[in-house]
Amino acid sequence: EVQLVESGGGLAQAGGSLRLSCATSGFNLDHYAIGWFRQAPGKEREGVLCIESGTGTVHYSDSANGRFTVSKDNARNMAFLDMSHLQPEDSGVYYCTAEKSPWTCVLAPTQWDYWGRGTQVTVSA
Repeated sequence: EVQLVESGGGLAQAGGSLRLSCATSGFNLDHYAIGWFRQAPGKEREGVLCIESGTGTVHYSDSANGRFTVSKDNARNMAFLDMSHLQPEDSGVYYCTAEKSPWTCVLAPTQWDYWGRGTQVTVSA
């Protein structure tokens, strides 16, 4: 079965950096788009970015663009979210998502079938 397990969340200071990892199993990462979403308390779940499997095209939210990057290590079945210049508003539960491809990924939660359980990120001022 498809499984996604996030790790690397924790406490960071404003202006700092953090890497989140997504360990995948049950599918070939080469044939799935990977997305990252986040949700803060009282807020709607929002897309951070996603990467397409075929083209490698990355789609960024306005907030993530210029600060966050996504990468994959297909041989290790891993995906990563590298966050820099963190702000308190980046705090929330971060989710790794996957969708079978070829597919043009979009930052809409309802378009993704597979989700991890999330990892908490807290950015202090």
